[in-house]
Amino acid sequence: MSIPNQVLQKLAQDIESKALSSQRDINIVKTAIVAKQRDIRMLELTSNEVKQLSKDTKVYQGVGKMFVFSPTSDVEKRLSSETAELKSDISNLNKKLHYLETTHKNSRESFEKLIQPGGRS
Repeated sequence: MSIPNQVLQKLAQDIESKALSSQRDINIVKTAIVAKQRDIRMLELTSNEVKQLSKDTKVYQGVGKMFVFSPTSDVEKRLSSETAELKSDISNLNKKLHYLETTHKNSRESFEKLIQPGGRS
């Protein structure tokens, strides 16, 4: 039983659009991962600097257009909390990236099978 050319063409377009969409999403996720890794590095550097300060050093934190005094321990807690949150976000993004890469690979394989001679029933 042969599949009409119009149906094959429509199917090929659907598979190709899904592959392109997956590739675009992969690039977006990779960019987000890199940005979050950069933020983690900045937080770790800041945390190292704060840890080197003596306990009686006054530390100020930016809040809007003003600076507010914060104890060093509170600043360290906030920095570690933000770092942990970013690491969790990266973990979730890596899972999403794996899913998107699998979807893209499967779409490409389906498209290649479709356009190969003898790939049609």
